[in-house]
Amino acid sequence: MTGTEYADLVAGYVATRFAARGVAVYREIKIGKSIIGKNRCLDILCVCDDRAFAIECKFQESQGTVDEKIPYAIDDLRALPLTGCIVYAGQGFSSGVQHMLGASPHAAYCLPAPGQAESTTD
Repeated sequence: MTGTEYADLVAGYVATRFAARGVAVYREIKIGKSIIGKNRCLDILCVCDDRAFAIECKFQESQGTVDEKIPYAIDDLRALPLTGCIVYAGQGFSSGVQHMLGASPHAAYCLPAPGQAESTTD
């Protein structure tokens, strides 16, 4: 699974799960600048009435450079001018980064099954 496929999977789950509550889900929304001045593109933006929630998606199946990106992603999310979280899945995160994500109040493990509409304890 690619990062784009993972973000699509999460967006589909959120849209299916919360559409009845009036939540609209948008993919790849450009919104302001990152903490280092780059144009920011949110993976997922959820909107309901006058509230918005950002979701950044991180998927890593094999070890690679994602470990260096996670601390930046957490800092960048905290600087976002709206509420949000990082969702993550995959086996490629180092144990240190898994600990960092697990301990962060801004991150949550999330791997819905394709077409899943109900939440689970997993």
